[in-house]
Amino acid sequence: MYTTWWRAALFAGASLALFAGPVGAQDTTVLSLDDALTRSGVIETSSDNSPNPRLIGPAEDAAAARALIDQARILPGPEISLEAENIAGSGAYSGLSATEYTVSVGQRLELGGKRSARIRSAEADALVVTLQSKQAAAQLGRDVRIRYVAAAAASSRSQLAREIVERNRELVRIADLLVDVGREPPLRALRARAALAEAEAELQPAEATSLSSRIALAALWSGEAAAPVVPADIPNIVPPANLLASDDTLRLQIARAKREAADAAVDRERALAVPDPVVSAGIRRFAESRDQAFLVGVTLPLPFNNRNRGNIAAAQSRLRAANAHEAVAKADYRLDIEQTRARYLAAETRAQILADTSLPQAEEALRLVDIGYRNGRFPLIEVLAAAEARDTIREALIQAQEDRARLAAELIWLAAQ
Repeated sequence: MYTTWWRAALFAGASLALFAGPVGAQDTTVLSLDDALTRSGVIETSSDNSPNPRLIGPAEDAAAARALIDQARILPGPEISLEAENIAGSGAYSGLSATEYTVSVGQRLELGGKRSARIRSAEADALVVTLQSKQAAAQLGRDVRIRYVAAAAASSRSQLAREIVERNRELVRIADLLVDVGREPPLRALRARAALAEAEAELQPAEATSLSSRIALAALWSGEAAAPVVPADIPNIVPPANLLASDDTLRLQIARAKREAADAAVDRERALAVPDPVVSAGIRRFAESRDQAFLVGVTLPLPFNNRNRGNIAAAQSRLRAANAHEAVAKADYRLDIEQTRARYLAAETRAQILADTSLPQAEEALRLVDIGYRNGRFPLIEVLAAAEARDTIREALIQAQEDRARLAAELIWLAAQ
């Protein structure tokens, strides 16, 4: 059994070495949460940092949508027409002697409020894309906070695993001394070595998890697999207050903007059902007499087959769907806020109890048992049991602090405006 444990530890160590080898240069700077938010571009600075591709795409989509507003404001351009009659005929119309030339300029007149409807629709679509760009930045901030918290929690667990290894090494040393002086049977030393092997086997996965979580954090702003140094202290992220006091959060703004864009699309499609006349004016020149005449014309499409009914019906269906989505978004938002806040408060209470009450008591119990063991008053099994109880509480505290910080990041994202 002990051989199996040692083989597992060696295999895990070799796997970690292979995994860490291709990573290359490591970022040795101790990274705080604000540093991570700055590197990702969530917090804007005056430095010339390269822009984050995760923010460039949504920003360019918003710029493209705003450019379409300028395009929607453009009126239809004039049309020029040139006609030549009586060309290359027979008899009196042979050659170009009887050719008549007509030059005219036409202008399409947009009726039914097409231009205003088109501009309003483009502005509504641009608002949706702009809000989605802001939401992408807010979501990036949430991802940075959550991954930073995960990296800090992994560092805490790795530090805890190292401390457990060091403590078990000390227990092995003490057990060997007690066995040598005859105060403990050899079985106690074997039990201490087994606990040390188990702790060393747990250390390698903890360090591998810490490394992978730090690489995942850096991937939010860099394409290189460089793992920054994240301290073992899990940040206490403070969520915003009065989460239900405002309906101007990005999530609800986007739902409202999509409904307004769908409504604008209905007006645009209805306007397109109105035919646009083309008014033209020109000059005709008669070749034989060389006289000129002024011409005026009007062209009006007859919408017998196409009244744009299909597009209007589709736009109306999208509007009804947008109204339903907005109502669902409001209900789901309030539910998410309530559930996330309740889980945050529970995690906060649990973390406070573990830090203020449970952990100090477990530390004191372990200290007393350790003193008694060193003096030969308690067997090794009592020390291991007290240490396991203390370590379980420390792991629970790390988990509670991680949950609290992660849920606070969720609340910040939900309340983003």
